[in-house]
Amino acid sequence: MFLSPLAFGLLLALGMLVGWRRFPRALRWIAALATCLLIVSMCPVGANLLVGQIESRVPSPDACAQPAPSTIVVLAAGFEREPAAAGDFNSLESDSIRRALAGIELWRRTPGATLVFAGGGPFATSESAALQHMAEVLGVSADSIRREGRSQTTWENAEQLRLLSPALPERIWLVSSAIHLPRALIAFRAAGFQPCAYASDRRYVPPGGVGYYLPQSSALIKTEAAIHEMLGELLYRWRASDAPR
Repeated sequence: MFLSPLAFGLLLALGMLVGWRRFPRALRWIAALATCLLIVSMCPVGANLLVGQIESRVPSPDACAQPAPSTIVVLAAGFEREPAAAGDFNSLESDSIRRALAGIELWRRTPGATLVFAGGGPFATSESAALQHMAEVLGVSADSIRREGRSQTTWENAEQLRLLSPALPERIWLVSSAIHLPRALIAFRAAGFQPCAYASDRRYVPPGGVGYYLPQSSALIKTEAAIHEMLGELLYRWRASDAPR
């Protein structure tokens, strides 16, 4: 909630309501401009500007040097609720499902590949266990799958995967949402991997129609996600600068 334009907008509106007449003129103009920017950020035009800026920095899979990696790492995105069992796929966040499906598709096109799921979570059933079960149901052989189920963050995904035994190769495919990949790439490079990016989905939507310029709840959610990734990327860059070489 502290990263939400809606929360900031409400706090700003409350401050303006209480102290508008006491504010100097310059501060009034700044407050008015900030309000306009917050409103734009809750419209598809603003949300997609932020998302597009992030997703545009994700390298194309074609940019991966040949030969392509034979290890495919899929990053889980959490649960919507506690799963009843590993086969309770409805409990998975939709991003987790999209990432898993993209990883499975890439696995089918990569002969002899290993599919690795990363993600722990707060429940007895880990995110990676649920994704592994889904992959097996969809025809991925069990001996082609590895997973780690202890990590709670993207940074920990990279750290825990680096500790797997036998060790994963340094060159890997890293599968995640395009909006998440810039931050994930920083974490995995800091952990010593040489990841090739593979985006499971993209959220940017080009301009179109009047609704693109009107506030929408879906745009607010997209903006909140973009702000989360931007701040997270700054944190990861700082952490990576302190990581041992």
